[in-house]
Parts: sequence; structure tokens; C-alpha cells
Amino acid sequence: MAAPSKLRALTTWPLPAIASWALAWAVFRTSLGLAWAPVLALGLATAVGVVLTAWGQTWWRRALIALGFPLSFALSHASLAASALPAWAWLIPLALLLLVYPLNAWRDAPLFPTPLDALLELPTNAPLADGAKVLDAGCGLGHGLQALRAAYPGAQLHGLEWSWPLRLLCAWRCPWARVRRGDIWAQDWSGYDMVYLFQRPESMPRAAAKAMQELRPGAWLVSLEFEARSLQAVASYRAPGGRMVWLYRAPLTPLP
Repeated sequence: MAAPSKLRALTTWPLPAIASWALAWAVFRTSLGLAWAPVLALGLATAVGVVLTAWGQTWWRRALIALGFPLSFALSHASLAASALPAWAWLIPLALLLLVYPLNAWRDAPLFPTPLDALLELPTNAPLADGAKVLDAGCGLGHGLQALRAAYPGAQLHGLEWSWPLRLLCAWRCPWARVRRGDIWAQDWSGYDMVYLFQRPESMPRAAAKAMQELRPGAWLVSLEFEARSLQAVASYRAPGGRMVWLYRAPLTPLP
């Protein structure tokens, strides 16, 4: 039991931000030591910070993780910035952030990784036949797809992700799933037996409305952690780690 407690302690804010900044600085210093051009070293270190935004559980924490290195670099190396870096180099951090998280993706959950064991109890509450089509709407780096595969090894797994770098990484990490780039709100959900979400509270009313309109009878809407308060849940359970899993089945019942 000590190991999970230590792991949770390491993810307690602001330790993720401090660790991300330290790692970005280490990558920057190492790159300069290898005689890389300062622009390349800056880009690589900033990319490390952008990838590690997965540690942030809110948009402002992800922004602090992503921008911590370039901002601290600008403040502490003003002379180097003025002499060694061209003016356009300061667009690198913003470009990398927007590449991974396009502007329209910030209204949803840019990157909320699903724990691998969070969905293992799903088949008990929502049994699916082999070959059932399951969509991870906003699949990120593929953590949700991996958790769904552990729960439903016989299902046809599909992932939808707006950020094309994340989509490419997800497809590489989950070659057994069909991963496409697209808007989860524009994609038709009617062809799926289950739609899985790990979004944020502000997204759930929109997800509930879309599910009510598009899910065929018998299909499932599953949400990790965040409840669709406008719908009647048919089941819920607490996953390892403490997050709630909420299950809704079409035809969905709206709450007054």
C-alpha cells in the first residue's frame, strides 16, 4: 500500500509542474552540451514540457507546465535570448502548444489519461458481445483505449482525437484500434454500442444532449469521474484510485 501512496504524493500539485520544469531544463542543458543549436535545444525542451502537460488536471495547470520552461528561460537568460536566438524562436513554445492542443480542443479535456484498471468492472455492469463497437471520444494518447481493451478484449475499439500529433501517437501506441482524427462533437455516435468519455464537468451537458439524440437503444454512454447530471444513471462504481465511473443506457432518461 505504500507504493500507491507515494505515487499519489508525487502527483500532488505543484510537484508535477516542478518536475516538468526541471526535466525540461535538464534536456535543454544536455542539448547545449551536445553542441546543438540554441533554437533546437529550446524547441526540444519546450516539447518535453508540452508532453508532460498530461500531469495537469486543469487547463491552467497544463498551461503552467507547458509554459514554465520557456518563461523561466526568458527571465533568466535574457542576454542569451537577445544574442543567440532569433526573434521568431519565441514562437516555438506557442506553436508546439497549439499543435498538440488546437484552440477548439481547449473547451474539452486536452489530455486526461485513463488509469489502466479504471474500467475493469465495466463488463459486470455493461456487458457487450464480442465484436461490439466501442468509441473512445477524445482518445488522447490512447490510455482510455488500453483500459477499454483490458475490459473488453473482444470489442472493436475506435478512437477519435482532434489533435493530429496525439492522434498519430495514439495510433502508434494502439495499433489494434482504429484511431482517426476528428471532432468528437461532429462525429455521429449512432453506430457505436458504447461511447466512452473522460472529459470535464463543463463538457458533460453537451455530451448528454448528443447521446440522447444519437445513441441507439441499448447503447451505452460511459463517463469516468464526471457525472451527466441531466441523465438518470443506470449504474455507477468507484474505480481503483477513487474515481467514479458513470453508466447510462439508451434510451436515456432525462432528469427533471
